[in-house]
This record gives sequence, C-alpha cells and structure tokens, in this order.
Amino acid sequence: MSEKISVLSLNTLSSEHQGRIAELYDLTYAPTNEERAAAIAAHGPKFRAVLTIGVLGLTAAEMDAMPALEVVCCMGAGYELVDVDAARARGIALANGQGTNDDCVADHAFGLLIGAVRGFHMLDRLCREGVWRLAIPQPPNVSGKRLGILGMGTIGEKIAKRAAGFDMTIGYHNRKPKEGSPHRYFDNLKALAEWSDMLVCAAPGGAATKHIVDAEVLDALGPKGFLVNIGRGSIVDTEALATALRDGRLGGAGIDVYESEPKRPEALIGLDNLILTPHLAGWSPEATEASFKRFLENVEGHFAGRGVVTPI
Repeated sequence: MSEKISVLSLNTLSSEHQGRIAELYDLTYAPTNEERAAAIAAHGPKFRAVLTIGVLGLTAAEMDAMPALEVVCCMGAGYELVDVDAARARGIALANGQGTNDDCVADHAFGLLIGAVRGFHMLDRLCREGVWRLAIPQPPNVSGKRLGILGMGTIGEKIAKRAAGFDMTIGYHNRKPKEGSPHRYFDNLKALAEWSDMLVCAAPGGAATKHIVDAEVLDALGPKGFLVNIGRGSIVDTEALATALRDGRLGGAGIDVYESEPKRPEALIGLDNLILTPHLAGWSPEATEASFKRFLENVEGHFAGRGVVTPI
C-alpha cells in the first residue's frame, strides 16, 4: 500500500471534513498561529499540499520550509495573503474555490443591503422599546434605485442578477470594462459613487484595493447613500466610514468584512445606522460543503496529473 500524501490544513475545518481528508491523505490540522508554526517547523519537509483561505494565506518563508510542496489550495475565492509570486517561482500549483459560495455571498449582500436601507438594526431596537411606527421616519425603498457594484466578478454578477429582480439600474467599476456586460461601466469609483444610491463592494483584497473606499467616495455617496461590503475589510477605510456614519454624511451601511478581523471593529460599534455580521457572507452548510468538495477535486486532480480544477 502506497504511503499517503501529506496535507497541511491551516484553516478551520469541521470534524467531519477533517475525517474525510484523513481517509485519503496524511492530514496535519493546524488552525491556530501556534499550531501552524509548530507543524511547519517540525514536519515542513513532508507536506506536499496546503489548504488555506485568503485571509490566512501562505508566506514565501513557509513555502521555503516545505521543499516537497506541490499545490496550495484556498477554500474560498480569495487568495490575497498567499505569496503567489513565490509559489509560481517554485512551480507550485495554485487553486481556489471560485464559484462554490457565490450564491451564498450574493444572498447575504442583498440581505445587508435591504437591512441597511430599511434600517432593520434600528427598527428592531425601537420596536423592542415599544416605539410605534408613527414616531419613526419612513425608510426608503430599495426597488427602483441605482446600484453601484465595485468588482463585477462572478459574485458581483450574481448581486446584479438579484438587483434586477428589484428593478434596479446597475453600474459598476472594475479595472477595465467587462466584456459582454449589459451594465454601465464607470472608469472612476468616485463617479460611480456619485451616480449610485447604493454601493456594494465585491472586490478582492490586496494592495490594489486597500482603502479604495475612502472619505471622498463616501461623501460622493452622500447622506442618502448606502454602502455594503462583502469583499474584504481592507477595501473600506474604517475610520472614514465611522466618521461618515456618525456625522450623517452617509445614510447607512451593511458590513460583513472589516479591517480588525477577527476582533470587532471598535470604531463602528454603537452606530444605529449600521448592520454588522462577522465575515460569514460565504458561510452556509451548502457553500462550505461545495468549497470542501472543490478542495478535494483540486488536490486529486493535481496528484492524478490532470491539473487542478479551478486554478488561480
């Protein structure tokens, strides 16, 4: 019987998913920083595959400590903290879970959008306090408004598809126009924000998008505008967002990702015109199972010689 291929998992997995990997591979499970460092120091030379996620990544130094490493897989679509250049220089195959949780993220984004625009956080509190609707300003519609999307990738397209059901007009900003897209392209994010009633951030993280949504963009959205971020926390300048919400320069926001993760975003705590969720837009039993299956497909494809299914 051939020796099992050694796999290092750096992200949290359920006991069931750990068991399913262990049936096929020699699994080392190291979801904490301490366990990660210890596993690589003690067993680095044996690992041939690494499972991670975008916000945990894998560094060049860690790759150097794994001379047998052949493939790195991210469970989700993001891979911003994986040193892609170092991996490519080594000839290490790279794969992600693109497409496995898009529907879940798009659903969550639209839930945050409706919740922010309609003021669900504040309305829930007021209702529990016994305040009746006559004492509350009427929140606006979502239907029929202009929706700006920052990042018209597969998730952005699914958000746009849902927005179409609400008779929304859609504009978007990417580095370049998306071929075949029926939606209006803006080559400038501030111009998109000025045009939009609501702006949804679905762009990836990394240096190119850090704080791309700053005070200037938030002011372009304005006091009747709303922001949703399901991309990465680094996209939005947290302090600028907190100030705009506190000063009434932005109508409201729905935020699933934030710069201080996993610690709560202190600057945003206590604001009524904001809904916060803890980076779980892409989490559901269905999405997690699909992402896990994609990981298995990617690793199996690589070691079978066919190549990974969803290469980065």
